[in-house]
Amino acid sequence: MLKMSEYCLRNLSDSPEPVIRWKLARRLYTPPVDTGLSEPTHKEIASSPIIQRLLSDRDVDGKITYKPYDKWFGAHWVLSILADLAYPPCDESLRPLQEQCYQVWLSEEHKKYIRAINGRVRRCASQEGNCVYYSLALGLADARTEELVARLIRWQWEDGGWNCDKRPSASKSSFHETLIPLRGLALYAKSTGDPQARRAADRSAEVFLKRHLFLRLADGKLMDKNFTRLHFPSYWHFDILFGLIVMAESGFIEDPRCREALDWLEGKLLPDGGFPAEERYYRVDDKKLSGHSRVDWGGTSIHRMNPFVTLDALWVLKQAGRLAV
Repeated sequence: MLKMSEYCLRNLSDSPEPVIRWKLARRLYTPPVDTGLSEPTHKEIASSPIIQRLLSDRDVDGKITYKPYDKWFGAHWVLSILADLAYPPCDESLRPLQEQCYQVWLSEEHKKYIRAINGRVRRCASQEGNCVYYSLALGLADARTEELVARLIRWQWEDGGWNCDKRPSASKSSFHETLIPLRGLALYAKSTGDPQARRAADRSAEVFLKRHLFLRLADGKLMDKNFTRLHFPSYWHFDILFGLIVMAESGFIEDPRCREALDWLEGKLLPDGGFPAEERYYRVDDKKLSGHSRVDWGGTSIHRMNPFVTLDALWVLKQAGRLAV
C-alpha cells in the first residue's frame, strides 16, 4: 500500500490557494489538531483567487453574460468545475447560473437537437448528465433535476450508455457521452434512493467495466492513447483518471475490472509523491473564445506535480484501498 509522502502533503497543505487546502481536507486528509494545519473557512473559499476568476464574468444579476455552454467560461462549465473542486454546497449566489443552465437544457429550442435514428436517441448526454451532477453536488437541485434524470433514463441505449453520433450505423455508446451521465445518475440515486436511477447507473457502468476502463473488447488493446494522459479539468473528455473518479463516486472502484486502470494510475506517481498534468484542454486568458479559461490550473509537465491532478489521483487510490493517509 502506498503512503502519502510528507513532501506532497506539505506542498498541498501549505498552498496559498484555499481551494486546494479545502479539497485536501474535504476529500483526502483531515489534519490532526496538533499539526498547525487548518481547513479554510467558507468565506476564504468564496474569496479564493481561483473562485473569483471562475466567477469573474458574472453581471449584477449574478449571471454569466455568455451562453452557458461557451467553453470554458459559460455557466455550465463554471458550475461543473466548482463541483469538481468540492465547492461548499448551498451557495445561493450560484442560483442564477443554475437557472441559466436549466433554461437551456429544458428549453423548446433544445428539443430540436434531440433526434432518434434507428431507435436510438442521438444526444450529447454529458450536458444533461453534468447539469444533474453539479445541481446535486452544489445543493442547487430541484424538480428540474428530476426531469433531466428522467430524460437520461429514456435516452439510454441498449448497451447502457449514450451517444450523439448521428450516423445510422452507430450502435455503441460513447465513453465521453456516457461517463458524466453515469456520474450524475449515481449521485442522484445516492441522494434520493431512486431505484430507476440506480439501475441506469449500474447499466452505464458496465460500458466501462467490461472494457476495464480503457481496453477494446475485440483485442484487449488500448482504445485511445488520449485516455492514458492526465488532465485537469477534464471537462467532457474521458481519461482513465476521470473514469476512476466516477467509478469511486458510483461505488464500483472495488470491482476487479478496475485493477488494471488503478495499476496504470499508480504508475504515474512522481518521486515527490504527486501526479502530473500531462496535457490540457484549455488556454489561459480573458479572451471570449471557445476553449479559453479564466484560470490557470497549474500547467502541464510530465515531471512536475499538479496539485489538482494529485488531489484527484490520491483520492481515487485511497478509495481503492491503495493509499494510507
